[in-house]
Amino acid sequence: MRIQEHPILEFKRGKKIKFYFEGRELYGYEGETIAAALYALGIWEYRESLKTGKPRGLFCAIGHCSSCLMVVNGIPNIRICVTPLKEGMVVKKQKPKGDLIERI
Repeated sequence: MRIQEHPILEFKRGKKIKFYFEGRELYGYEGETIAAALYALGIWEYRESLKTGKPRGLFCAIGHCSSCLMVVNGIPNIRICVTPLKEGMVVKKQKPKGDLIERI
């Protein structure tokens, strides 16, 4: 679900790139955020709530809250709403608190 046309804004889509989410090979576009790529693919749950364990998705989408923290390339607590998508990235859902080092 991506906006294709807009009466005011112009969208310049970057090249199509591959990334991985929860072990699945997916595609997004260079220049968009990880969150935008996942959202466009219908993936709206990014982590679990610290208190209740319920799924969390985007909230502010500008990097101020902690709803979109995920593990990116083995590094926890990455705000995917402001992190650009790059070729070959490995993105995983994060449990309530991200470990300092991902356990494999």
